Amino acid sequence: MKPESILEESLFETRPYVEYWDELKKLVEKLWKEASNREEFIRRLEDEMRKAKEPFKTDIKIFIQKFRAAEESP
Repeated sequence: MKPESILEESLFETRPYVEYWDELKKLVEKLWKEASNREEFIRRLEDEMRKAKEPFKTDIKIFIQKFRAAEESP
């Protein structure tokens, strides 16, 4: 699956479970553009998650889980 497809699928799968959808989408798209690879993207998301307060912290965590699951699916 193409990286952009994984990103789009992950955002789609995350939407029903998060409180701050718009903020999450903006953050994810910003970090995706800035990161040079998937590992850096995840690392940056994890850094943001550590800085965030609840419930946004949980929103980021849910996205990371969905992103990793999408990467592993065929």
